[in-house]
Amino acid sequence: MRKLILGSLVAATLAGISIPAAARTNVDFSLHFAPPVAPVEYVPAPRRGYIWVPGFWDWRGHRHHWVRGHWKRHRPGYYYEPVRWVHRGGRYYYRPAGWRDADRDGVPNRYDRAPLDPRWR
Repeated sequence: MRKLILGSLVAATLAGISIPAAARTNVDFSLHFAPPVAPVEYVPAPRRGYIWVPGFWDWRGHRHHWVRGHWKRHRPGYYYEPVRWVHRGGRYYYRPAGWRDADRDGVPNRYDRAPLDPRWR
């Protein structure tokens, strides 16, 4: 019985720790001030099957933190939308990065790179 109670307490503690970290990635937030100017970043030569994700200012520990650019494996049928800070109404809103469906129908399929799609011209 003692092990069961101890195990439950440990599980509850770990679950409580992981909730704020998960919530941080799904919730947009805003600041009253802009991120600093991005430093000059040199993009390496293209790599087959990968896309370059540019560096960006992230918000960590109550301050901006520069995250350097890096390569991500390309996902056919999707396009990568990098992190953005959007200025609206005197505030700066953080928009997280992520893969988006190219034709925005929610289904990756052969129509994602259709010749009539203006994003691929």
